[in-house]
Amino acid sequence: MVPPVVRLKLDERLLPRQVARRYIRRFISRSEREAKSEAAWRNFGKPGRDPLKANSVFAQLAQRGEWLPHLKAADLAEHWSEIVGESIARHTRIVSFDEGELVIRATSTVWSTQLNYMIPRLQKVVSERLAPVEVKKITVKGPNSYTFKKGKYSVPGRGPRDTWG
Repeated sequence: MVPPVVRLKLDERLLPRQVARRYIRRFISRSEREAKSEAAWRNFGKPGRDPLKANSVFAQLAQRGEWLPHLKAADLAEHWSEIVGESIARHTRIVSFDEGELVIRATSTVWSTQLNYMIPRLQKVVSERLAPVEVKKITVKGPNSYTFKKGKYSVPGRGPRDTWG
């Protein structure tokens, strides 16, 4: 039977030193682990060691992930009636907030016109509400009009406008 030292082609003169180094490395890492464990027990309950609350973790995620504008816009949509009042809030809603442009949809052209007159004052209030996020432009759109370009009532050509020839 061939000894393992010969089979593995190890130098017998260096073998004790290699074993000693491995043993010391293991011992040092174990002692470091024990020291860290002991320090953790001594610092238990001290300030800075407690786990973070969920809302602070989500706030950090929102700031790092650039979610803040979307969260602020959702908060604005949720509290829309506090900003513009109940009567206007019943007839308008926030559609989108993208790259500093706030788009508001009104239920009728009358409410759209009314809100267009309020844009300067609304710009100020919304900018305060979305504090770090900048609102560059507010666009008010009227109701969606029906189109006959698709569907069962569609006709080739110009459609309903083509009745006078």
